[in-house]
Amino acid sequence: MSNHSIVIPVKDLAAATSFYSTAFGVEPHTDTPYYVGFNVGGQEIGLNPNVQVTKMTGPVVYWDTDDLDAKVAEVQAAGGTVVRPVSQVGGGTSLALLTDPAGNQVGFISTSG
Repeated sequence: MSNHSIVIPVKDLAAATSFYSTAFGVEPHTDTPYYVGFNVGGQEIGLNPNVQVTKMTGPVVYWDTDDLDAKVAEVQAAGGTVVRPVSQVGGGTSLALLTDPAGNQVGFISTSG
């Protein structure tokens, strides 16, 4: 399993986009009202303004998995709690957000296109 992306929760998307464009030295490859994505040296870093929807409390690393439903079930069986169930986010991509028993968040993502 490899790291797919790091998603940072933000309250002010415009201010965060300006900040991270300067900090990373690159312009975003995706700039929408619900997600701004940067490619920084091959690493996907996204800004998520939907903090209330996802209950994100800090940056979340999303890990690639071939079978998202199976991974979510496996992590739940190990004591994880679903924060955002498996959902389609477009372009053949699905993701899920869970917490570990201590409340730390971890995401899983599957891309088919």
